[in-house]
Amino acid sequence: MTAALKVSRVQAVAHRLRAHHLVDRMPAGSYVEAARYGLQDSAPRAALLSLHARVDACEPTAWEAAGLLQTYSPRMAVHVLPAADFGVFTVGRVPDDPALRREVEEAADEACRVLAGEPVRGTRLSRDEGRQVRVGAASGRIAVRWDTRSLTVREIAAPDIDPAVARAELARRHLHAFGPTTPRTFAWWAGMHPHGARQVWRQLAGELLPVDFEGQPAWILAEDEHAVRQAGEVRGVRLLPAEDLGLLGADRAGLFVGPAAHRKATSYDWYHPNGILVDGRLAGQWGRRGGRVEIGLDRALAGAVRDAVAAEALSMPVPGASMRVEFLDR
Repeated sequence: MTAALKVSRVQAVAHRLRAHHLVDRMPAGSYVEAARYGLQDSAPRAALLSLHARVDACEPTAWEAAGLLQTYSPRMAVHVLPAADFGVFTVGRVPDDPALRREVEEAADEACRVLAGEPVRGTRLSRDEGRQVRVGAASGRIAVRWDTRSLTVREIAAPDIDPAVARAELARRHLHAFGPTTPRTFAWWAGMHPHGARQVWRQLAGELLPVDFEGQPAWILAEDEHAVRQAGEVRGVRLLPAEDLGLLGADRAGLFVGPAAHRKATSYDWYHPNGILVDGRLAGQWGRRGGRVEIGLDRALAGAVRDAVAAEALSMPVPGASMRVEFLDR
C-alpha cells in the first residue's frame, strides 16, 4: 500500500470531532443525526450526555426521541441508534459464518418466543433468556428501553436490508467518523471477525484512500480527503462521557479507536472517568453524582475557559437534578 497523504494525530482528532459535531453543535432537536454513528449508553445516561455535547438545547428526554431506538451492541452495552438505520448496526454485524449466523437467528427466535409480542421487563427474564436477547439483538428484531432504573425488551420487525449492504454502510460510517482507521479496528468496533472486516475493505476498495497515519498504514474514505487535509485547529469546550473518548485515540499507540484503552492521565479514577476537552485536547476529567459535577484539571486554564467548562457542566440536561459544579483544584 502506497500512501500519498500523511495524517497527523492532531488532524485525525480534529476530523473525528467535526464528523461527530463536537466542534459546532447541531440545531436543537437534531437527535437522529447526532446518533448517526451510534451512541453508547453503558453508564447511566451516557448517550444523553453524548447528545448534549452534539446538539443545542438538548432535552432530558432526548435519548428516547422519535426516530431513535436502543438495543445491545457487540459488547453487550446498550446503544442508542437511529431507527431508520437499525439494520446497519444490527444486520451489518451478523457474522458471515453460517453456524454463527444460525446462532444469532436461533437466539432471536427463542427471545421473540418468550416475548410473545409484548414488552417484557428484564427482571422477568431468566439468565438464559437474557443471554438469548443479547445474542439475538444482532438480528435487528429486538429493541430495548433502558432508563437507568429498569430494562424493557420488545420484538420489532426485522430490518429489510441485505447483510452485505448493511456491512458496507457500517464500514463507511466507521471510516468517516473514526478514520483514519484499519480493518482490525473496524472489526473490534463492529464486533466482527477480522476476516469479515478485511472482506468489507476489499468490497469498498474503490471508495478508500490509504494514508500514512503517524507512520502506520491506515485508511479514510476517499471523499473525506479534503476534510481531513483541512481539518484545522479545534476550538471550544466539551465535557465528554468516557464512551466518547475513543475519538482521541484509545489503543496502545494512542492513534485508533480501541481496543486496549490506556489511562488518559494519572489523575483519572473510577469516579472521574470522563474527559474535559479544550481546543481538541484533554485538559482534565470529570465525574457526576446526581446534579453534582466534580471537575479536575490537569493544567491551568484561563479564567474564561474555566468559566466555559463550568457552564458546560451546569447545562447538562440531567433529569430532575439541580446542577452544581465543584473544581478539584490540586
